[in-house]
Amino acid sequence: MGIEVKYNQTLGKEITLSSLKEQYNAIFIAIGSNVSMKMQIEGEKLEGVYGGNQLLEENCHPNYQKKKVAVIGGGNVAMDCARTIKRKGAQEVYVMYRRAEEQMPAERKEIEEAKEEGIQFLFQHNIVKILPKEETKQVGKIEYVKTELVQKPGELRLSPVDIKDSNEQMEMDYVVMAIGSKPEQEIMEKLPIDKTEKGYIKVDKDYMTTQEGVFAGGDIIGTKATVAWASRAGRNVAEAIDRYLQKQ
Repeated sequence: MGIEVKYNQTLGKEITLSSLKEQYNAIFIAIGSNVSMKMQIEGEKLEGVYGGNQLLEENCHPNYQKKKVAVIGGGNVAMDCARTIKRKGAQEVYVMYRRAEEQMPAERKEIEEAKEEGIQFLFQHNIVKILPKEETKQVGKIEYVKTELVQKPGELRLSPVDIKDSNEQMEMDYVVMAIGSKPEQEIMEKLPIDKTEKGYIKVDKDYMTTQEGVFAGGDIIGTKATVAWASRAGRNVAEAIDRYLQKQ
């Protein structure tokens, strides 16, 4: 089709937005939002704590044989992590989600198939601390509390609230954080484009950013973070770029 592909080009390093604007009439930024979010709890920096996105994308799996793994989160990334880890030989895999099963954002099919594969679900459980094995920096245990769902004023969705003095601990070898993702901060800081309050690229109804001729779509604009939605965004942006170029 005549498409030219250039490899090993990082935005903000080998290439810049200003240099691209000198060469092209329109630019589409679709770099995704693949940095796993953290919970900011004690023990997240221990060896054996992984981000779900990096684990799957970089294929940096440890040896799971005869190991217990806790996956924190309730979306499709959490399901992918849990099922992949189980297939790679983990003895026990737990999905820990602070809300009820019916509130899980993961697709129902993913949840049911995970159950069939032996994944254990701990609903209305919230991890609060990761503890090391004695005299090591390795994950040894997790501490969690049970939650109750309450209706807060002005909110439609029930919110999980920790139940006081319900703390329990469980021995664990690995912990995977799959609670969402965010853009790569180093790249975002080098983009002279307006961002949303949550740090995503800000676009208008035609996916154009605050820079003329620069478009963005997919996870990097903070919409529904699935492959299907990202693919659709690419198609929508292509049509928007075509309309934009015809006016030039």
